[in-house]
Amino acid sequence: MDKLRNYDVAFTGLKNGKHEFKFEIEQPFFDLFETEQEFTNAHITAEVFLEKHTTFLDFLVEISGTVDLICDISNEEFAHSIENSIKILVKYGEEYDDSNEEVITIPHGDSAFNIAQIVYEAVVLSIPMKKISPNVKNEDIELIEKFSPKIEEAEEDHETDPRWEALKKLKDKN
Repeated sequence: MDKLRNYDVAFTGLKNGKHEFKFEIEQPFFDLFETEQEFTNAHITAEVFLEKHTTFLDFLVEISGTVDLICDISNEEFAHSIENSIKILVKYGEEYDDSNEEVITIPHGDSAFNIAQIVYEAVVLSIPMKKISPNVKNEDIELIEKFSPKIEEAEEDHETDPRWEALKKLKDKN
């Protein structure tokens, strides 16, 4: 993962206060992660706003750009704009700990914080569940919904099996 070192934000030597970093992210960045993505041809700009304090670092990572998606209906590829932001608090501790999604602990001796995973998650979380091309007409969507199987809602007024009633009476006696 040495290639992810390009996404380190070095904070040692910076004065307390606000700082800004900018990263241009292309598809090879996502290829470094060994997971299957639902998008290709990514062109993302990541702006990292760091507010350095004596005892902690406050990061705001904002991503914007485009990715190519495959339409769920027409199976055509289309460009989709994405935007997202993630706020992370980084504090100093004994060892690295990212078990809390909003607060990350890094060792006291670290001089940089790698934002690669945060950028990756911001992009992946901004991909819609339904990927519908802007070229798909509303009539096509309505037709698909008309002939799609309907999910029946559970009946609210269902009768309880009398055996359960007998068990509830036994439970209430005890």
